[in-house]
Amino acid sequence: MDDLKLDILAIAAHPDDVELSCSGTLIKHQLQGKKIGILDLTKGELGSRGDGEIRQQEALNSADILRLDARVGLDLGDGFFELNEESLKEVITHIRRFKPEIVLCNAISDRHPDHGRAAELASRACFLSGLKKVTTVFNDEVQDHWRPSSVYHYIQDRSIMPDFIVDISDVYETKIKSISAFSSQFFDPESSEPETPISSLDFWNYIEARARTHGRLINVKYGEGFTVERPLGVSDLTALD
Repeated sequence: MDDLKLDILAIAAHPDDVELSCSGTLIKHQLQGKKIGILDLTKGELGSRGDGEIRQQEALNSADILRLDARVGLDLGDGFFELNEESLKEVITHIRRFKPEIVLCNAISDRHPDHGRAAELASRACFLSGLKKVTTVFNDEVQDHWRPSSVYHYIQDRSIMPDFIVDISDVYETKIKSISAFSSQFFDPESSEPETPISSLDFWNYIEARARTHGRLINVKYGEGFTVERPLGVSDLTALD
């Protein structure tokens, strides 16, 4: 895995951010033969339900469902990680390690303050990763610089108008299975843990409603929306849906 090159790396503040927001997109590209991976910035240890250890195991279970080529869990500090040199270099190390062409990262603004902060951290790390004079070391070797071609932000809790939408209709059920792998976080009638904004049965209805809303915008059943940092470039208008 140390020299594995990924086509797409999804970066997330917490384990389950990717599953909730863009796992369908990862599944679609995995089925096309692309190499895909996830970099979780924290263990999600401050969540009201479960703990960091449980969520790490759930992340591994989800990785199997998604058939990821790589999943790395950092420990930058749930709720407290900052945009500083230390955290940036942690992320840069793994961008240079996996050399993704595309990075997917958190929503630029969201209910959870970690999400917007993680979005900025990932975006800035992608830029700095391309600078030769930024030095990082992995496995006792100085890494070569690498900058992803594109950075896209997935949409999370808040309703944000997407710049583009991926049709996930044919993989929606697998997406739901990957979310369900985080059983400590979501609806469980047998659980005695505290209620949270995502632990009710109604939250599952919201997940489907959002996917249907994005799908409707492009005339398909289910979709996942993304925003861009720069305009998308095309050379063939007829290739666009």
